[in-house]
Amino acid sequence: MRIYSTVRGIAREDSVGELSLLDLPYTDLGQLLRHTDLDVVASAVVRERAPLSEVKLLAPIPRPGKVPIIGLNYHSHTEEVLEWLAKLGREMSPPTEPNYHLTPGSAVIGPDAEIVLPSVAPSQVDYEGEVAVIIGKQAQRVDESQAWDCVAGLSILNDVSARDIQLRAMTGDVTVSVGHAKSLDTFKPLGPCLVTADEFSEPLDLGLQTRVNGELRQDARTNDFVYQVSELIAYVSQFMTLEPGDVLSTGSPRGVGFYLGSFLSPGDQIEITVEGIGTLRNTVRAG
Repeated sequence: MRIYSTVRGIAREDSVGELSLLDLPYTDLGQLLRHTDLDVVASAVVRERAPLSEVKLLAPIPRPGKVPIIGLNYHSHTEEVLEWLAKLGREMSPPTEPNYHLTPGSAVIGPDAEIVLPSVAPSQVDYEGEVAVIIGKQAQRVDESQAWDCVAGLSILNDVSARDIQLRAMTGDVTVSVGHAKSLDTFKPLGPCLVTADEFSEPLDLGLQTRVNGELRQDARTNDFVYQVSELIAYVSQFMTLEPGDVLSTGSPRGVGFYLGSFLSPGDQIEITVEGIGTLRNTVRAG
């Protein structure tokens, strides 16, 4: 089931390209998940139908409680990082457990919204196409075997990052962190919809492609994950409780702009397409 948060309320896509706007007492899916589960969406009364192209979409979860971002979770991206370090004469062993950074819900924007280049770090802003996991049930120190039961569905996230701030953090500047680089306003585009967990199974094997101004930059499959979704949820939930409406992003494959020497500029359009979910599209403007 494909479900959307829109300016006209929660909608279900009952036929391709047409939304059923639902009679529900919740403004968006984040609010719904904090009070109930997605079963009410399947049975909700339709109050109106409209073409998808004519309805303004919000992020499926417009204000997540928190957004943990997983790093180095594709073998291809890990290799990309190690190759770059080797050129600098530095060595690093791949992480032996999941690596994550916590980012705020205030960074989330929806489909077709603008990514704003921040005045504090406008020159090295980068994209990262990722599969996002929407949490539907509280996960507190859950076992890996039970973790998938905590998933409401999947979406797409662009883990936009200010690489100059990130590089400062990685080279010992204690005044900033990797989280700073990923938490700026508009740096977490999310959407276009939530596709319910029953549409997928583990291990995930979904194609992911990222294009900038039509140029293919990332082309991968999630079968290249280092850690599967259940492993990530189980791990993160040992450190913090994941709650309904939180968004866990599963990492980015090879092809980010930093290693290509190509950063985002005003007017750029980023499109991230994930098999079985759709396309998240955003443009860039100067701050």
